[in-house]
Amino acid sequence: MIDDARAARLRRFGTDVFVVDARGVALAGRLRDFASRTAALADVALVLRAEGALPAWRDELYAVATTFGARPLCHLERGAARYFGVHTWAAHVNGVVGEGAGARLWFARRSPTKAVDPGLLDNLVGGGIAAGASVEETVVKESFEEAGIDRALALSARPAGALHVRRPMFDGLQLETLFVHDLALPPDFVPRNQDGEVSGHRLVDLGEAARLVAQESGSDEVTVDASLVVLDYLMRGIARAARHAGRA
Repeated sequence: MIDDARAARLRRFGTDVFVVDARGVALAGRLRDFASRTAALADVALVLRAEGALPAWRDELYAVATTFGARPLCHLERGAARYFGVHTWAAHVNGVVGEGAGARLWFARRSPTKAVDPGLLDNLVGGGIAAGASVEETVVKESFEEAGIDRALALSARPAGALHVRRPMFDGLQLETLFVHDLALPPDFVPRNQDGEVSGHRLVDLGEAARLVAQESGSDEVTVDASLVVLDYLMRGIARAARHAGRA
């Protein structure tokens, strides 16, 4: 999904790349296979980057597909995905210490140099799923890079469903599915960022977690994605407690 301003900008690349009309934006008919579509969009993305339209460039490819895991129609630079309104997928992990009402959650503070949401609080682990990668592989990779969590521990993360985000952003439309996980961590675990994308960590009780995602804790702000993931965790905890009370 592409807004009118971006659609008009794409029109200038010519009808051999895009067909832009009242119905929307489509790839030209000559781009009939994976290789031609990927090459054409790569060329467009490089031009848009040079013009400053893609400030979150990552040198990483996303798969453009109708559903997760389906055969991709093409690959696209990650930093261009929102510009084109492409559906993307990500894996997020709640880092949990303890159980029940006494549980605590780890938050990570994003580096102030990040192109998206600099300095905001985030889930302990979260990252987009690159082309060719699985959810599990992404959880393992991001767990180590963002918090120093080893593979064996990362693989114990429990899938907890999926959330869907659709919102306009400065660089286009975020249309993303978040695969949610809960990871039980030892009481003495201390996160250690490995890739420079996190500037610090914070361990909070569930009450403080609720206040953070409700933006009731002063200057601390939590990313939209992390707020949804944490809220989902809290709501699942309330549901479990209600079921337990019903059986008592």
